[in-house]
Amino acid sequence: MKQQANQIRAGQVIEHDGRRWLVLKQQIITPGKGGAFIQVEMRDIKSGNKTNERWRTADTVERLVAEEKEYTYSYTDGSNLVLMDPETFEQLLVPVELLGDAAPFLQDNMTVTVDLIEGEPVAVHLPPTVVVEVAEADPVVKGQTAASSYKPARLANGVRTMVPPFIEAGEKIVVRTEDGSYVERAKG
Repeated sequence: MKQQANQIRAGQVIEHDGRRWLVLKQQIITPGKGGAFIQVEMRDIKSGNKTNERWRTADTVERLVAEEKEYTYSYTDGSNLVLMDPETFEQLLVPVELLGDAAPFLQDNMTVTVDLIEGEPVAVHLPPTVVVEVAEADPVVKGQTAASSYKPARLANGVRTMVPPFIEAGEKIVVRTEDGSYVERAKG
């Protein structure tokens, strides 16, 4: 399906130069002189190579429509994730690289969404937020205002993030899987 380049979004799969690419990042750039253009960072689905491509806003690209299907994460086997179809109980092997930076947030029995094109997995999406325990948090420095001061912390999965001063080691917090940023204290 053809679409204008300025409609490209992260997570979409496009066909370019005879290959399939997963869009990782997209940015509209408006230079001081001349027309705006779209800069897209994308990864080749087969080889895993990354590249940057630029299109004018009026250019068109071929977008491949992916079928979204939910799976349950079972375990990691080497460089592959073993996912189970909750309806048929069939297993699907998916390369860990498809998760990208969100890989540390994958948890046992988590429901993930897999984008499939012609039965081949091209992307794995985690839920927008997950609950993670804080393994280590710096002590609060007296005199800092609570309004805008965040302190560094290390989560149980090894990811470093910034948390409010009242969060201490051992507490469970909600974080975004997209960038690992703090959302709120976990309830319950």
